[in-house]
Amino acid sequence: MKERSRKKLAKAPRKKVSSVLRQIPASATPIASGGKFEEVLALIESARRRAYQAVNSELVSLYWQLGEYISKKIASAEWGDAVVDELAATIARHYPSMRGYTRRNLFRMRQFFEAYREDKKVSALLTQLPWTHHLLILAQAKFPEERQFYILAAVQGRWSSRELERQIRTGAALRSNVPAKKVSSAMTQIHPTAIDEFKNVYSLEFLSLQDGHSEADLHRALLNNLGRFITELGRDFCFVGSQYPLQVGKQDFAIDLLFFHRGLSCLVAFELKIRKFAPEDLGQLSFYVEALDRDVKKPHERPSIGVLLCATKDDEVVEYALARSTSPTLVAEYQTMLPSKALLRRKLHELYAQFAPEEAENTIRQLPKTRKRR
Repeated sequence: MKERSRKKLAKAPRKKVSSVLRQIPASATPIASGGKFEEVLALIESARRRAYQAVNSELVSLYWQLGEYISKKIASAEWGDAVVDELAATIARHYPSMRGYTRRNLFRMRQFFEAYREDKKVSALLTQLPWTHHLLILAQAKFPEERQFYILAAVQGRWSSRELERQIRTGAALRSNVPAKKVSSAMTQIHPTAIDEFKNVYSLEFLSLQDGHSEADLHRALLNNLGRFITELGRDFCFVGSQYPLQVGKQDFAIDLLFFHRGLSCLVAFELKIRKFAPEDLGQLSFYVEALDRDVKKPHERPSIGVLLCATKDDEVVEYALARSTSPTLVAEYQTMLPSKALLRRKLHELYAQFAPEEAENTIRQLPKTRKRR
C-alpha cells in the first residue's frame, strides 16, 4: 500500500460529517425582517452558509479520495469486489455511527472519481455541489458532455436537488445545446454572448395547464409560479412587471412579461402566444423592443431583447422572418408536458453522436429500454 494512500484514509473523519451540520443553526424566519437584530441574524446566516459549504466540500473531497483509492486498487488487480465488502465492514466496525460507507456507496465513490478524473473543466466545481446532486447526475446523465452541463448549470443556478432532478427529467441539456437557435442577425451583432442565455424550448410542465388553455391562462399560471419560471429562464433574470405599460403617440400598449437580465445588463420582453408562430408576431415584438429602448432603457443599459414564446413554430418561417428583423429578437417554444423517455433517449443519441459517434452508440446500448405498455 502506498504511503500517500494510507495518509488519505487516515484523514477519514471519526464523526459523520452531516452531524456537524446539525450544530449549525438554521434560520427559522427570513433575515430581512426589519427588526433591530437584523444584522446579527444576517451574520449568523452567513456563517451558517459558509460552514455548510465547508463541511460539504470536505465530504465530497473525502468521497473523491476514497473513490480514487478503490479505483486504483481494482485497476491494479490488487482488489476484487470482495475486498470492497471487507472495507465496508471495517469502516462500519470502527465508525458505527457513520452510515454512508456501504458497499454500494463505496462503488459509487469509485464511479464518481472515474467519471471526472480527466474532466478538468468541472473537477474544480465538484465540491460546490452536495453529494446528493452528484448521485442524481451520475445516475441519470450518461454522457460526459451531459454531466458537465448539469454540474455547471447546478452550480451557476444554485439548483436544489429537486430542481436538478426536474431539469434532468425535462431534458435541459438538450434544450440548451440545440445548435441552431432562432435569433435575429441583430441579436448576434448587438448581443453576441446572449444566445447562450436563452433556450430553444422552455419546459413549463410545472404550470399543470390543460389542453386548450388560453393566453390568459398561460399568463396567470406563469405569474402564480414566477419563482419556478425564473429558475427555468436562468438565475440572472429579474422580474420587472406584468402587462408592462408602453405609450407610443396617443396609444397604449402592454408587454406580457418584462424582465431585466443582470449579466447582459438589458431589459428582456416576453410576448406569449399559445398558437403557432406567425410573422406578424415578430413585428409586434420588435415594436415593443424599440419602444423600450426609446422610453424605458437607462443610459447605462444595453439595447433591449425581445423573446417570442409560442406553442410551436415552423423553423423555416421563423428563420425567414428573423432575417428581416432589425431588432435583437428570438423565437422559442414552450412545452406544458414532460417529453417521453423514448424521445429524450433518441434526441440524446442524435446530439452526442455528433461528438463521439462510437462512444455514443456504445452508451446508448447500455441505457435502460422503455417498457412497452401491456
